[in-house]
Amino acid sequence: MSDSRPVLFFDSGVGGLSVLAPARALLPRAPLVYVADSEGFPYGTRSEAEIAARVPALLGRLAERYDPRLIVIACNTASTIALAGVRAALHLPVVGTVPAIKPAAEMSVTRTIGVLGTEATVRQPYVDDLAARFAADCTVLRHGSAELVQLAEDKLHGRPVPPERLRVVLDGLFGQPGGDRIDVIVNACTHFPLLADEMAAVAPHPVRFVDGGPGIARRIAHLTEGQEWPAVPPPGRAVFTRLDADARALAPALARHGLTEIAAL
Repeated sequence: MSDSRPVLFFDSGVGGLSVLAPARALLPRAPLVYVADSEGFPYGTRSEAEIAARVPALLGRLAERYDPRLIVIACNTASTIALAGVRAALHLPVVGTVPAIKPAAEMSVTRTIGVLGTEATVRQPYVDDLAARFAADCTVLRHGSAELVQLAEDKLHGRPVPPERLRVVLDGLFGQPGGDRIDVIVNACTHFPLLADEMAAVAPHPVRFVDGGPGIARRIAHLTEGQEWPAVPPPGRAVFTRLDADARALAPALARHGLTEIAAL
């Protein structure tokens, strides 16, 4: 018999679509539920205590409602702060999203890497640990930007993304001492890959962007290996903790990712 339990993706907004997309490509028969905590958005400007309390409680409710076979926390901020708490609270596989510092270090020629995330993510000790373990011979420069999160949301709404605003954000990395040597940037927020092409176009010199989406897709495939999938998956569902006109306006972008049903939690 086929197993209709979904893979559930969770983010504060629509950034997790950059994680859902490679997973959907790798596992096209997987039923999908995408949850945006629009009521709590954005996480990057919230305190660690708020996120550590909110995310496990919310994912507990979601697990009860949707009975997922696996949960993906498609949010770097939530993962670096609340992943351990979620895993302790739930009895099912939980995949987190962490900054792709290891592959960035493997790619870098100049041995200077930029890490672009939210303010909450870039200050986490977890990032220190990743840099020490996988990029000890590199200079790792960091910059936190809440504005870039909003610009990614604007893009998915079909609003213009002014190039000059992207240049200002990137200057937070390239303008640091040694920033002129950056050749790889880690998109350490799942929103940011949605703007990778636009950022590459305004960067002061050629640079490659890397994120964790493809690796997470492979992890999902590994954890669900041997499991049954529906022959024809049901329509993907997007769930919002606050379903307002702004959320409903995302319907065309969500449909492009296979999420044709929209619901409120």
